[in-house]
Amino acid sequence: MAKAKTQFVCQNCGYNSPRYLGRCPNCGAWNQMVEEKIATKKETTNAQANIAGHVAKPELMAKVSIEKEPRVQTQLAELNRVLGGGIVPGSLVLIGGDPGIGKSTLLLQVSGQLSQGKEKVLYVSGEESASQIKMRAGRLGVAGQQLYLYPETDMGSIRQQIESLKPDYVVIDSIQTMQEPDLSSAIGSVAQVREVTASLMRIAKQNQITIFIVGHVTKGGAIAGPKILEHMVDTVLYFEGDQQRTYRILRAVKNRFGSTNEIGIFEMRAGGLHEVANPSEIFLEERLTGATGSAVVVSLEGTRPILVEIQALITPTVFGNAQRTTTGIDRNRAALIMAVLEKRANLMLQNQDAYLKAAGGVKLDEPAIDLAVAVSIASSYRDKGTQATDCFVGEIGLTGEVRSVNRIEQRINEAAKLGFKRVFIPHNNLKGLEVPPTIKVIGVTTVAEALQKAFN
Repeated sequence: MAKAKTQFVCQNCGYNSPRYLGRCPNCGAWNQMVEEKIATKKETTNAQANIAGHVAKPELMAKVSIEKEPRVQTQLAELNRVLGGGIVPGSLVLIGGDPGIGKSTLLLQVSGQLSQGKEKVLYVSGEESASQIKMRAGRLGVAGQQLYLYPETDMGSIRQQIESLKPDYVVIDSIQTMQEPDLSSAIGSVAQVREVTASLMRIAKQNQITIFIVGHVTKGGAIAGPKILEHMVDTVLYFEGDQQRTYRILRAVKNRFGSTNEIGIFEMRAGGLHEVANPSEIFLEERLTGATGSAVVVSLEGTRPILVEIQALITPTVFGNAQRTTTGIDRNRAALIMAVLEKRANLMLQNQDAYLKAAGGVKLDEPAIDLAVAVSIASSYRDKGTQATDCFVGEIGLTGEVRSVNRIEQRINEAAKLGFKRVFIPHNNLKGLEVPPTIKVIGVTTVAEALQKAFN
């Protein structure tokens, strides 16, 4: 009998090595190499058929027919926006997030909504029993007529149930608990996650079944398992937030059928997740009037404009080197803006500690927030507040100029809708601008000009 061949696989990136290595040469992770048996390859392979027994063959694109609607709308408009307009039949969607953030709650609510009509939904759970899911569904008010619960981790049994039940939607909670019976590696290993995902991808594409996958995350915030997991699926969504806040942000980081900059905002309540139609009011509801070190920016997340308060605290340093601490804002961007303010606006900030924060827990990374960051820093440094009805939009260059940004009319309309009276924008964005009569638009060319007009 021939000896079984083994290999060592990195559990972080999937790198293969014939011998054990303490440090992975591909990703640099330590103590992640695990021994796995090499599966024997079959001599002949045949094309796989779908549930109906049809084998895929090459065909002209002009003759390819779309049997279902391009998009399926759920009752959650926030989820539809993040997915690019709705659920695409036959797509593979991966949802990751921290434990307890609400991934299973969201998918259970969506499953109940999709199963109200004639379409079948199979909810496969490797972490909870059917009675536990039923209890949670009762608390959330989920009562789908065609919702099937299946607590199982064996992929062979799951494939059999999909073939017999022929569901329209499948939920896998979670991918790290599923096991391919032909592999000898442990549950949750790189080989198991890779093979299970490949099997689910074949099921989704061959049978036009939409599959939602729940993925655990590592300490660094990335989805656990090999990086190929994110490459194989059609859409990758991250559920962000923390357990101390009731608001959750669903962010698309990969989407083959829509924008990757869209976000959806939900509020976690006792009865489940409820979508937030106007997040700008939430981010601004606790803002103090007349406070120094505060400025409001109209930021764009995908196609949605959001008004966010940027707070800054500038204090004299007590150490040799000044500190730069940020939350929700890129630290390098804040340091760059402070250097421009010191050089172009005559603010002595080199001996000042700076603490900046985007209120509400939202993360801002677009260039249009530069002007608001600069105004908040100057406001805290001068101990002089801006008007409560002012907001700021613009990118700042290294020479101190305020550069134009995209979709300025949409930003101004959002500010006017929330009652702001003045908006500071780049001067080059004034060309052909149509704005509501309730708001005054002020064009600025340099950051020094913007600070002069904001505090006068």
